[in-house]
Amino acid sequence: MSQLVARTGRDKQRYEAGIRLVAGCIPYKYQCSEGHSCDSSGKIVEVLMINSTSGPGLLFPKGGWENDETVEEAAEREALEEAGVRGDLMHYLGEYLFKSKTIQDGFTTEGLCKATMFALLVNEELECWPEMSHRQRNWLTIPEAMESCRHPWMRKALVEGFSKWHADGMINTMKENSGGGTKTNHLATSVPASAPGGNL
Repeated sequence: MSQLVARTGRDKQRYEAGIRLVAGCIPYKYQCSEGHSCDSSGKIVEVLMINSTSGPGLLFPKGGWENDETVEEAAEREALEEAGVRGDLMHYLGEYLFKSKTIQDGFTTEGLCKATMFALLVNEELECWPEMSHRQRNWLTIPEAMESCRHPWMRKALVEGFSKWHADGMINTMKENSGGGTKTNHLATSVPASAPGGNL
C-alpha cells in the first residue's frame, strides 16, 4: 500500500474576497450503551476530536480547501490526514467564519477564514496516517465534545449544526454524484462576520 502523505503549502489554496476557504467535518460513530441492547434505541453517538498543535483543547479535523478538489473531497481528505479516518459524508452542517492569528498571508492579511463543515460517518480508523506523530484521536460524547472544543466556531458547528441534525434523526442529506462520491444537498448559510471565532 502506498504511503499516505499530507498536503502542504498554499499554492492551490482557495480564497473568496480575501477570505481563506476551509473544509472540515465532525466525524462520528455509534456505540452500544452499557446495559442496553445494540439496536437503534440502545446506541449512543460519539464524535471524534483531535488535539491542537498550538495549545489546549480539542479540534475537529479541518484544513484548506484547494482548487483541484470539491469542498466535500477537501473535508474527507482532512479527516484522513489529521485524524486517520475514512467514512461517508452524511450531512452539510453549515459555513462558519472565524479569524486565525496563524493564517495571515498576502491574500488574507487579517487571517479571515470560512469553514464549510460536514458530518462524517466513520467506517474505517487507520493505524497509520499522515499526522499521527502529532495528533491523538479522542472519541467523546456530544456533551464531552462541547466542553472540550478549543474554538467557539467549532462549538457552534457542533451545537447548532451537528446536535440539531442529531435531534432531527440524523437523516442522510447527501446525494450520490456521477463520479461515485457525494455532493452537497443544501442551501448555504453563513455565520455573520462579526461572530466570535478562534485561532487555528
